[in-house]
This record gives sequence, structure tokens and C-alpha cells, in this order.
Amino acid sequence: METALKPAPDRAAYERLVELLRGGNITVLSGAGLSTESGIPDYRGPDGKRRVMPMTYGEFVASPANRQRYWARSFVGWRRFAGAGPNDGHRAVADLQRLGLVRAIITQNVDGLHQMAGAHDVLELHGNLEMARCLNCGETTPRSELDGRLGEENPHFEVAAGEIRPDGDMALPDEVVAGFHPPQCLVCESDLVKPDVVFFGESVPKTLVDQCFSYVEASSGLVVVGSSLQVMSGYRFVRRAAANGIPVAIVTRGPSRGDDQATIRLDAPLGVTLSRIVQDLQAS
Repeated sequence: METALKPAPDRAAYERLVELLRGGNITVLSGAGLSTESGIPDYRGPDGKRRVMPMTYGEFVASPANRQRYWARSFVGWRRFAGAGPNDGHRAVADLQRLGLVRAIITQNVDGLHQMAGAHDVLELHGNLEMARCLNCGETTPRSELDGRLGEENPHFEVAAGEIRPDGDMALPDEVVAGFHPPQCLVCESDLVKPDVVFFGESVPKTLVDQCFSYVEASSGLVVVGSSLQVMSGYRFVRRAAANGIPVAIVTRGPSRGDDQATIRLDAPLGVTLSRIVQDLQAS
């Protein structure tokens, strides 16, 4: 049974979005809202206000106690985070790429679900939780391998599962965290082992930003899916597209920072909406 879209003016916005995508040469920018249907929550509620505050880079490097707290929480949350699979929205974006309509996918997400859905050449602005990196010597380790080591070093570390957080961890009481043994680098033995993702307070590598800008500037349209655009790492691409006269379509629940620059604005559930778009494009 098909899910009906909202009546006009949303229907008119939907039809304009379909036509924009039909022309091809589109860059997609995705945010955390695309992964909520996979069970990974967003940092912000529907009103755009932040619900949780993740550990910042400054906090992480400031003390061993902070790193212990981060890794204890991440150890608990990782297995549920890693068990998440792509949803209809991810599959629809991959379908649009296979149809030759999407030239590039830029994502603010660190979950790898675009790739699991079949997308390729995904530009990950904030990295991917699948890898960890030693800040002291640069050695990288697959997260699955690191998780196995943490399990061996913390054989009796069990806590009741709570709500997973957007960056793959869970809130834990201090007394639980106190008994956790965080990871050490196998090469240099430093405890400065960090997920290979951009924490709050870090910057996205300039070369990656420039690559994303080049895709946006060469596109016929920028389609934002599931992002409130509250952080500059994604919002800057909307600003660049608008400044260059490139149409900007924003599909997300609730308000976004880029609404004033959008030429198409659709407040609708992502999975069903993007899937319907693929069906309509294939049928015409």
C-alpha cells in the first residue's frame, strides 16, 4: 500500500524535486536524519535543538580519564551501532546513483550505511567509525579488531543496554566506567587511540572540503537529505551552491539552517519519500 504524500504545497515541491533529479548531475548531501530509520538517533530533535552533546576533541585528548569514559561508553554502544543496516532512504540514494542521476554523495554520517546500501565513491566528511587511529603514531586499526581486543581486556564488563547515541556510544554511570580498560596502540603503546572520525572541535581535512566544493560547483543541483545544517561542515555547501545559482533542494523533518537558501523545501519522511521518487523516475 502506497503512502500518500501531503497535499499542496508539499506535492508541488515534491514534483519539482522529481524534475530536478530527472535532469541528473546531482550532488546529494546527507545528514544524521537519513539514518534515524535505521535506529541511529540524530543529535537534534525535530525542532533543530541538540538533544545530546558528544565528547569534543579537546575533552578526548585532555586526560586519560576522559578517554576511559569515551571508550567504555563506545564499547557498549558499538555492537548495536555496528548492527544497524541501511534503510529505504539509503537504498533510494544508491538507486539514484545507479540510474546515473547522482554524480556525488557527500555525507556527514559516520555509519557507512550508504556503502552498505550499494552506493560508491561516498565522500565521508566526518570519517567512518569502522576505523580507529593512534594520534601519537598514526597507526590505524579496524574497529572490529579493536572491539575484540577490548572484549578480551574487559571480560567482565557488562552493563544493561540503554539508548544508543548518534556517535555510537551510550551514557554510563561513573562507577561503571571506572573499571574499564581503554585501548592502547599496539605499535607505540600510547593510549591516544581515537575513532577515525572528526569529533566536535576538529576540522574536516581541507583537501576533502575542496573536493566536495568541486563536486557541488559542477552539479546541476544540490539535494540535502536528513540534515538540519546546523554545523558549518555541511551548511557551507548549501551556501556555495546558492551563491553560484545552483538549485538547492532540502528534504528533512523540521526546520533547517538552509531553508532561506533552498529553492525546493520538502518536510517529509525520508525513506518513503525517496523511494517514491525512484519509483516515479523509473516509471516515466
